[in-house]
Amino acid sequence: MLSKSQARAFFLGGTAVTFLIFIGLTVYSFSPKNDQTNHQKIDSKVIRGKEIWETNNCMGCHTILGEGAYYAPELTKVYERRGEGFIKAVLMSPVPWAPKGRKMVCYKMSDEDASAVVAYFKWIGEIDLNGFDKVVSPLSKTNK
Repeated sequence: MLSKSQARAFFLGGTAVTFLIFIGLTVYSFSPKNDQTNHQKIDSKVIRGKEIWETNNCMGCHTILGEGAYYAPELTKVYERRGEGFIKAVLMSPVPWAPKGRKMVCYKMSDEDASAVVAYFKWIGEIDLNGFDKVVSPLSKTNK
């Protein structure tokens, strides 16, 4: 059993070590070589795509980077999976698109707006996710 002064020393020493580790990891995380945000590729088209995404409340049905609703497909890597042509066709379609019984709003976007959303999806898809996108679900039988 520790005496009162030993317990105090153990507590203060552990707190100091933990605090120093925390500060070290914080400095390491903010160092420029560890930047994974892909911010250097943000241009006006990507910004416009993000504005369209937010204005139309796409997150009300879809998710990006795990954030949003789970009604419709996750779109973080949609550019990689489906390509520009497919995405633009869905966004510019004059009729509601309804795969598997889920109906997507008919946006009838212009080519310019659809291209901006595609640029946003492409930018999102190029963010380094530390291999999170490669994680295999226990229900899945194949690796991606």
